[in-house]
Amino acid sequence: MRHFLIIGHKAVTSDDFPLNDMPGSAGRMDILCRCVNNALFLSHGMRRDVQVHLLLLGEPDPGKVIRFDGEKLRYLNPDERSSGSLIKKALAKNAIEKEVQSTPGVWIRCSELGILLDELKSKGIPIIYLREDGEDIRDVFTSLEDAVFIMGDHMGITENEEEMILNVGARIISVGPLSLHSDHCIVLVNNELDRTTTK
Repeated sequence: MRHFLIIGHKAVTSDDFPLNDMPGSAGRMDILCRCVNNALFLSHGMRRDVQVHLLLLGEPDPGKVIRFDGEKLRYLNPDERSSGSLIKKALAKNAIEKEVQSTPGVWIRCSELGILLDELKSKGIPIIYLREDGEDIRDVFTSLEDAVFIMGDHMGITENEEEMILNVGARIISVGPLSLHSDHCIVLVNNELDRTTTK
């Protein structure tokens, strides 16, 4: 199972945002929607072995995690509005510490980065921090198939977040020498891993 964890620093945590203004009033929710779509969609199907974890840190109730599970996911179409609608439905739920399912394959709960990292580490899931100066993914891809890849939104990763990520033993991996959008990094990670697992 591949995992992608995207931190949305301004992404709103209530369902009262309009789907036609996700870049503005929704706190760059459009970035998270693109990440969801690029992580899960194939040309004529969906990746059933991928999970996407969105950590929403915007107002009014920071610290909500929405999880998309490709194996069980339904009602997602390959456009930002569709994924935005599923996020909106998840945020309409009364989120607690335990996951609550909003639609098939989509869950929401209250949590924070430190808790997520500890949970992933306790499950033995390798934690990968994508950064330009890391090891080249092409040199280490054989050990990455069941890992979680962590990236930020348009604001990147803060110093405090980076410290938490590195403190749980994350490996720093690069998909190239230039700074790229998170949704583009996801496409590149999927492609590199596809090239090894589909041979």
